[in-house]
Amino acid sequence: MTDTTADTATPDIATTDAAAFHSPVIDWFDEHARDLPWRRPEAGAWGVMVSEFMLQQTPVSRVLPVYEQWMARWPRPADLAADAPGEAVRAWGRLGYPRRALRLHGAAQAIAERHGGDVPRDHGQLLSLPGIGEYTAAAVASFAYGQRHAVLDTNVRRVFARAASGVQYPPTATTASERRLARTLLPDDEATAARWAAASMELGALLCTSKNEDCSRCPIASRCAWRLAGKPAHEGPARRGQTYAGTDRQVRGKLLAVLREAVAPVEQSALDAVWHEPVQRARALDGLVADGLVEPLGNGVYRLPLS
Repeated sequence: MTDTTADTATPDIATTDAAAFHSPVIDWFDEHARDLPWRRPEAGAWGVMVSEFMLQQTPVSRVLPVYEQWMARWPRPADLAADAPGEAVRAWGRLGYPRRALRLHGAAQAIAERHGGDVPRDHGQLLSLPGIGEYTAAAVASFAYGQRHAVLDTNVRRVFARAASGVQYPPTATTASERRLARTLLPDDEATAARWAAASMELGALLCTSKNEDCSRCPIASRCAWRLAGKPAHEGPARRGQTYAGTDRQVRGKLLAVLREAVAPVEQSALDAVWHEPVQRARALDGLVADGLVEPLGNGVYRLPLS
C-alpha cells in the first residue's frame, strides 16, 4: 500500500521500553478479552478470514449474527466457492459495503482452486488472494496461525499513537513511520507477537477508544506517552462522521435489499418504488451493476449475480 499521508520520524523506542508494554497488555487481554466466535479454536483460519472481511468498518454487534449464519451455511471456503456470488451478497444482509461479500467469494474460489480448499498459512500466498490486502493477510497469519506480523487496524494504530508517540490520534492514512513503530513494538517470540497483536487491538476496541477513553482501567496508563503529556489535543485534520441519509449509498442499499429479498429476478418497477428521485436511483443502480453486485437480464429485469 502506498502511503498518502506525510511521514514523520519514527519515535525512539528502545527494545526494553517496547517490552514493558507487552506483559501488561497481554495479561489484561487474558482476563478481559471478549469471547468472540472467530477467536475460538474451532473457527479455524476460514472463520478468522470471514470475520476480518466482515469487521471492516462494521461493529462487532452487527457482525455477530451474520457471521454465525454465514459459517453455518459455508463452513469451508469450498462451500462458498461452490455457491453463486449473488448468494454471498444475499447473505451479507445489511452489513454494508457489500462488495466485501464478492471479494470474500472470490477469495474462497481462489482458495478452493489453488490451495486445496485450505486457507494458506504463507503470508505471501494470503496476499495473492483476491480482496486480501496487507492488513487482512497479516491478521489471518497472526490470529489463525500464530505468526509474527504487525497487524495495524484503526484500534491498534490509536493505541500506538497514544502510548508510544504521545499523540491523540494516528494520521488519516497509515504511514511508513507507523509501520516501523509497529515492528519495533512487536515481540521477538512468534507466539507472544501473535498474542500481542490481538491484545493491543482489543485494548483499542474496549478501553483506548476514539472518544471517552478509559485510562483508569488501562494496563499501560502509567507508561502512556499521551497521558503523561497531559493528553494534548490532536492537531491533525478533524474527523467527520459519515453521512448516510439521502446519499447514493443509501439508495444502493435500498435497491440491493429488494434484490436480496426476491426469490426471482426483479422488474424495474419494483426497484423504482424504493426511491423517488429517478436520476439518483438510476446512478445507484448503474453503480451496482458496474460493481458486479447486480446482473441486468435485459428488458428492465435484474437479479443478484450467478457467476
